[in-house]
Amino acid sequence: MENKAIRCTVKQCANHANGADYCALDHITIGTHEANPCTQQCIDCMSFCTNR
Repeated sequence: MENKAIRCTVKQCANHANGADYCALDHITIGTHEANPCTQQCIDCMSFCTNR
């Protein structure tokens, strides 16, 4: 299943839609690991789960 509203190219995520560059979740949580995020690299998908 794929959610065409959430584009994703991280194939190492367990929530990645197999065969397409989309997330399989209905919604995701976006967060940061920085106190003052100022670049794209400071933003993280908190819904990421590693494949097992």
